[in-house]
Amino acid sequence: METVVSNPNTNSQNYLTTSSGSPVDDNQNSLTAGEYGPILLSDFHLIDKLAHFDRERIPERVVHAKGAGAHGYFEVTNDITRYCKAKVFESIGKKTDVFVRFSTVGGEKGSADTARDPRGFAIKFYTEEGNWDMVGNNTPVFFIRDPLKFPDFIHTQKRHPATNLPDADMFWDFLSLVPESVHQVTTLFSNRGTPDGYRHMNGYSSHTFKFVNSEEKVFLCKMHFKTNQGNKSLNGAKAKQLASEDPDYSTRDLYNAIAKGNFPSWSFYVQLMPEEEAKDYRFNVYDVTKVWPHSDYPLIPVGQLVLNKNPENYFAEVEQAAFSPAHLIPGIEPSEDKMLQGRLFSYTDTHRHRLGGNYEQIPVNRPRNALRNNYLNRDGFMSVMGNYGGHVNYEPNSFGTPIQNKNFAQSRKTMTGLAARHLQAHPNDDYFQAGELYRTIKRLNPKNADDLISNIVGHLKNASKFIQERQVQIFYKADPEYGTRICDGLQLDKSVLI
Repeated sequence: METVVSNPNTNSQNYLTTSSGSPVDDNQNSLTAGEYGPILLSDFHLIDKLAHFDRERIPERVVHAKGAGAHGYFEVTNDITRYCKAKVFESIGKKTDVFVRFSTVGGEKGSADTARDPRGFAIKFYTEEGNWDMVGNNTPVFFIRDPLKFPDFIHTQKRHPATNLPDADMFWDFLSLVPESVHQVTTLFSNRGTPDGYRHMNGYSSHTFKFVNSEEKVFLCKMHFKTNQGNKSLNGAKAKQLASEDPDYSTRDLYNAIAKGNFPSWSFYVQLMPEEEAKDYRFNVYDVTKVWPHSDYPLIPVGQLVLNKNPENYFAEVEQAAFSPAHLIPGIEPSEDKMLQGRLFSYTDTHRHRLGGNYEQIPVNRPRNALRNNYLNRDGFMSVMGNYGGHVNYEPNSFGTPIQNKNFAQSRKTMTGLAARHLQAHPNDDYFQAGELYRTIKRLNPKNADDLISNIVGHLKNASKFIQERQVQIFYKADPEYGTRICDGLQLDKSVLI
């Protein structure tokens, strides 16, 4: 039954504002220093928007609410020290303790594990240089390339504010107005959008990071964790059946496999690009809606990730686990990827809201193999680790407490550019990788291509006709056959494609 909601926006001065009432000139592009960033802290609208978004729901996570986790280790199998000086990679055979959390993204804690949704793939490495969090997904790309759009995007994946129901118009209205999403949409509505449990899916950093070697040479990096259990997916019918019969299918499968000694593992690879090559590459390498072709930058093996121990208490170890892409170690640094830059703030901010200012004192989040010498984790709610006793709480000081060490300075890079809200420099490149993906799916398995079309039509048919027409045009730009098949499935007039 269709639900009709009245439009409250009847004011003649119907322009967007910040929370303090100032008009917003651009709600699509963050304020950056030059075309490729980095993002500026002076972008009040971005910070205001993200900070408010991080506090919208308690106590469950705003995104990635439902998940499962396990303990294990990472072992280095190949020498990459010429690319990265991080001690976690310093010798073949070296093992590092890890905790991994898998999750769905958009659904609530009670949602089904097999829902069509990206999957979170977050790893906490307890290194001797501090905790390193690789906070990724099971897809190598994402829907948007600028964090200013993130709260809006997630809102469209949640419930309608009036009906409290999932809403196809919300879902497709946003996507059809943001063509950069078509690559991830194609991935999501393929069978890959419903993986066969957490053990049978890959994990990706998605974002571009920086690896820095001992000579301070910088390599841009994308990370890949390839499942050793075989990459398996569920078709739409099977996923719906399991959602009804066993909504905790993925959680149960992971726990039971580890309990039986059938320890899942993943092979860790990286793609590396010398930083100086980024400027002249054929597309923006910091754009999280793009993949780097393996023919240009092949996978380099690094090591093995193994999960061999279930949590003893779900709440203490899984629910309270807090990951952030800002948790990095010497030799691994953030790039100018706009979405990543926004996440560096947003993740730690939402943890402080959800778990408290001292969330890093929770056992699962504490560094295990590194010292904790700082002036930050003191006082406030739930400071439970001695509060550094009588040591002074400022630096510099004259009393022998921890001091800064410039040997751990990050790599340097000259930044120049106009401080403005820059539009993506490649306005016509939103479609080609989505088209390549469709053609690859069809070539490898025509039945999977049929499922992709069926999945999209089955969901998009619930949206308003004008939204259907707009979205079909995006698919058509990615690949004419792709768009035409969806147009036919929706029984739309093909004239909308011209």
